[in-house]
Amino acid sequence: MPSINTISIDKLTRLIGTPHCPALVDVRTEEDFAASPRLIPGSMRRPHTSPSDWARDFAGRSAVVICRQGAKLSQGVAAWLRHAGIPADGLEDGFEGWRKANLPTVPTAKMPPLDREGRTVWVTRARPKVDRIACPWLIRRFIDPRAVFLFVAPAEVEAVAERFSATPFDVEGVFWSHRGETCTFDVMVEELGLATPALMSLAAIVRGADTGRFDIAPQAAGLLAASLGLSRMYADDLAQLEAGLTLYDAFYRWCRDASDETHTWHSKRP
Repeated sequence: MPSINTISIDKLTRLIGTPHCPALVDVRTEEDFAASPRLIPGSMRRPHTSPSDWARDFAGRSAVVICRQGAKLSQGVAAWLRHAGIPADGLEDGFEGWRKANLPTVPTAKMPPLDREGRTVWVTRARPKVDRIACPWLIRRFIDPRAVFLFVAPAEVEAVAERFSATPFDVEGVFWSHRGETCTFDVMVEELGLATPALMSLAAIVRGADTGRFDIAPQAAGLLAASLGLSRMYADDLAQLEAGLTLYDAFYRWCRDASDETHTWHSKRP
């Protein structure tokens, strides 16, 4: 049982990747962070020295505070957040406990730079179908919950990336794109240290839908059908993205929790 005002690592692993995950706030000292420059998926860095300055960033949400060992820094910052009206707990055993449990961590060296508001900014081609919805879902759920996505004309992706300091993805000739037979989603899962069984299973479904190889995973045909349907329902790419997040939430939970479950209702009529 976790102690008062803490959350266990097991419980947090069940929340990460879901739309109801608390804000994850990493308050390790600069020295501790430099010794292990990685983040628990979905977490963001904040200085432990000034929680009253940034507490408002998490208004309306609950939070989990992460320090190196789950002791004084996380307890103190969580108390400050509660003082500001934000339900907050510390992570039991902290970042070191998470690491020792061999759970995934994201290398910050692979993450794009943050803008002035502390967000990552990404740009890709307009009118998304599969990869260009799947990748933003992965980023929002496991990398940066506040990430910004710019959908522009295909010919302008490179120029927009340069002019607006955005990271291009799912276009030719950039780091975050298809490699061989893998799609951009595969690349992000691998490069960002997120190769859990559930996400690897989802990656196979996304790859099959994105490349038309339904032999990879039988669910790929259904994902493609749903994706094409969404693209017909929404003329606005950002509205389609918001709807697509729910679609991928469902596929992720199936991969993680329900892939062995069957539904075999039969009529009893003679």
